[in-house]
Amino acid sequence: MTRVLHLVPSADSTAYRGQVRALRERGVDCATLAVPGAHVPGERTRRPRDYLVHAARAVRAAGDDFDLVHANQGIVAPTALATPGLPAVVSLWGTDLYGRLGPVSRGCARRAAATVVMSERMARDLGADALVVPHGVDTDSFSPRDPTAARAAVGWRDDERHVLFPYSPARPAKDFPRARRVVDAARGRIDADVALQVLTDASHDEMPTYLNAADALLLTSTHEGSPNAVKEALACNLPVVATPVGDVPERLDGVSPGGVADTDRGLARLLADALSERERSNGRERVAHLDRDWTARRLERLYREVADG
Repeated sequence: MTRVLHLVPSADSTAYRGQVRALRERGVDCATLAVPGAHVPGERTRRPRDYLVHAARAVRAAGDDFDLVHANQGIVAPTALATPGLPAVVSLWGTDLYGRLGPVSRGCARRAAATVVMSERMARDLGADALVVPHGVDTDSFSPRDPTAARAAVGWRDDERHVLFPYSPARPAKDFPRARRVVDAARGRIDADVALQVLTDASHDEMPTYLNAADALLLTSTHEGSPNAVKEALACNLPVVATPVGDVPERLDGVSPGGVADTDRGLARLLADALSERERSNGRERVAHLDRDWTARRLERLYREVADG
């Protein structure tokens, strides 16, 4: 059995928790070491001392007979590389490559025993050997349901068109001002009331209902890796309109209604088309193979290769 010490900024990440659950189902022994403290975009962030405490704990844990250490996100990659006696796998999720910590993430990725990225675009931009393994989707929970019943469940009017923006407006990379501009422009193109639904406090268990209640998901990010919200929306056959970031163009290829566009005008046109028809998409067929077991199988194989040297 492969034993893996997972380093992660927050153990509350639904993508991370789903990944570990699938790995354990395949027999991988996973231990999680999260950075202490809490990070809330636009409100508070962790202190340097929190990362020093995390690094000290990782050094102590390294003596507990693990086969390797896996840094989930670039911000904890330096700690993985400093963990004595263990080969390091580094996973980059998106912002850690394209944001202000990009140089650190790139440097760590080149020193790691193996690097995992979320999309082919990230692999090209990294400029180093990397395995593309996007986070998997819980395709059992995220599946098509009756939209009218879903809207009743979340308290949304059935006679409005609902555009879902499932991120905090305080996160600059998600570009909420642009989302608001695009929705305003789309309103002028259709004969219906349009509501922009900003969702920041729903639990992951509630998300399938919201995705089925919405008429479209809007992603206006400046950069991404492989956004789970897009894949989960597609699994529910929800139309997605997005900027061409990360692996989104690949995921939306052949999906209708919805699509990608570079300009506000193009995004508004795609959004208006999706809202005016109020049709579900054929997105589920594009992500049906990306379940969590698919991801776990690839990581399990990588772990064996790294552990065997």
